[in-house]
Amino acid sequence: MPQGLGRKLTYSDLPEEPTDGKRYEIIRGRVYVTPSPRRAHQIISVRLERALADYFEPRGMMMLHAPIDVILTAEDIFVPDIVVFDPGADDSERGIERPPLLIVEILSPSTRGRDLRLKHGRYGELGVEHYWIVDPREKSVTCFKLEGDTYLTRVRSISDRLLRHPDFDGMAIDVGMLWPRPRRNA
Repeated sequence: MPQGLGRKLTYSDLPEEPTDGKRYEIIRGRVYVTPSPRRAHQIISVRLERALADYFEPRGMMMLHAPIDVILTAEDIFVPDIVVFDPGADDSERGIERPPLLIVEILSPSTRGRDLRLKHGRYGELGVEHYWIVDPREKSVTCFKLEGDTYLTRVRSISDRLLRHPDFDGMAIDVGMLWPRPRRNA
């Protein structure tokens, strides 16, 4: 991986198939390397993936999870936790090469700041219509919708409430089922 080249990086600078278990993203030409997610993060992801696939796939949309490249410019390549997109509108073999309908990021200690600030702003600038932040610390799901080039909070669900999104008719996600339960001693 080129480092300190004094130039912005692009998709061609990424390893074709990383073997170190890390995620490589390029945002505004700068590389970000993230370790593999922790167990709780993956539990939340799998549970939310099931709910999103159950909702979106019968409606002709595709739900995929990391690692999948979302290539929005030559210098903006993301690896979101979950992405929902129209499979008929994107025929790329490399990944998803147009703004998807929805990107979900699950906050982790190593990605929290980037997901809340850098990605939040950049996804909006690049036309991602819906951006959801899942915060395991607060046990919340915050759903943003793009208005112009800025995200506005559309709905927020906490703890064990149902997430009913006004833009997705009939969607009802039990947010309480996302959170891993404490392990009991035998």
